[in-house]
Amino acid sequence: MSEEKDTFQFSYSAKQQEEIRKIREKYTPKEESKMERLRKLDESATRPGTIAAVTLGVIGALLLGVGMSCTMVWDTSLFVPGVIIGITGIALGIAAYPVYSHITKKRREKLAPEILRLTDELLEQS
Repeated sequence: MSEEKDTFQFSYSAKQQEEIRKIREKYTPKEESKMERLRKLDESATRPGTIAAVTLGVIGALLLGVGMSCTMVWDTSLFVPGVIIGITGIALGIAAYPVYSHITKKRREKLAPEILRLTDELLEQS
């Protein structure tokens, strides 16, 4: 008589394996590749300029709205201050893009050596 060992084998479905892999990824330390680092550097060059431009644009739009309200809705004694507030809002809205360009240019100049070094290393690998 031969003895057979009772064994139980179970394999997970593809859906379960994918879920297991996703959970495992959350707990394993991440190693940043050179390409990921390059993408983050490129994004960090434009983010401060975007934030500043959007902030200026929103403030400018709000001031323009307040100025328009002063001139059209409220008391007539607020007409001149409303025009001044509105023009200030327009000026801030117009200034948003040059501010974005200036900040982004400065950030790109600052990050250029590291980005060029990473691109050279990536091009050498391929």
